[in-house]
Amino acid sequence: MTTTEIQNDLSEGQGRGFYRAAVFRRQAILATLLMGLLLSLCFDLALGPARYSLQQVVTAIFMPGSASLQERVVLWDIRMPIALMAVIVGASLSVAGAQMQTILNNPLASPFTLGISAGASFGAALALAFGIAIIPGSIQYVVPLNAFVMAMLTALLIHLLTLKRGVTVETIVLLGIALVFSFNALLALIQFFASQQALSAVVFWTMGSLTKATWPKVWITLAVFVAVIPFFIRRGWALTAMRLGDTKAESFGVNAKRLRLETLVLVSLLSAIPVAFVGTIGFIGLVGPHIARILVGEDQRFFLPASALCGALILSLSSIVSKVLIPGTVFPIGIVTSLVGIPFFLSLILRTSRPSW
Repeated sequence: MTTTEIQNDLSEGQGRGFYRAAVFRRQAILATLLMGLLLSLCFDLALGPARYSLQQVVTAIFMPGSASLQERVVLWDIRMPIALMAVIVGASLSVAGAQMQTILNNPLASPFTLGISAGASFGAALALAFGIAIIPGSIQYVVPLNAFVMAMLTALLIHLLTLKRGVTVETIVLLGIALVFSFNALLALIQFFASQQALSAVVFWTMGSLTKATWPKVWITLAVFVAVIPFFIRRGWALTAMRLGDTKAESFGVNAKRLRLETLVLVSLLSAIPVAFVGTIGFIGLVGPHIARILVGEDQRFFLPASALCGALILSLSSIVSKVLIPGTVFPIGIVTSLVGIPFFLSLILRTSRPSW
């Protein structure tokens, strides 16, 4: 064996070692995020008007027969749907934001900044203020149905724009910003004509709240999340390639336009359902993916689960904060996430150094 071959073998061995170390580090980060999420979920269940220890929470979850009737009712029937809804909604919005940023190659893309959340707010306000049902259905679900339909119509409008020749991703982002302002203006018009009682309901809904979470809503939101995620897992390599730009992605055999269309439809569904049930919760779809990107990079094998875990953890922690800011009062969770997200959003806009990717 020549000296050159020996050097090549050593270099190849070092490369494999670096790769295994990088994979292990990312797996450790994912495990840490998962443990943090489970701990946050337990604290979220423990806090409230009646406070329980972590031991009582764990006992009620894994050994409900050993817990008292009051503990089972409070933790399982009242707090568990709210706590799980925070986890699922946070994961859904964060994954939606992550894939929007991927296909549009824009660090500010998210369901909130592209107008999907604003469209949902407008649809919900129509039902809350004037009783208008876009699709006839159960009175109990007229608000989430309106919100879902308007969110999907907003996504359809964005999709139709992508079909026009010569349209760039920058144009799509600008359209989303225009939609945000348009729906906010329409929402203000509804608030102007609404009665005092309806106005209070509209304002509360637009703040975002988990307090009306129920088990059926949890299962529906979870079902959508579970149905959409496998597509992103299967197309993980192609989505990673999209970060190199359409030209390079297509040179690898990726149909960039088709992938962008499929992803846009799925992330619209992934963000419309949670917003329809819990109201407008901003910045989760913006902050979660950026934190995940900083921790594990762009590889979808790690970026996708990290985005879901970061979003779930942020919203779960926000749920805890909303309970402890003022004892006895539960703040709308949308206020908490905005207070966290606005500084981060401004830092992205004002950043003049190298790109955040």
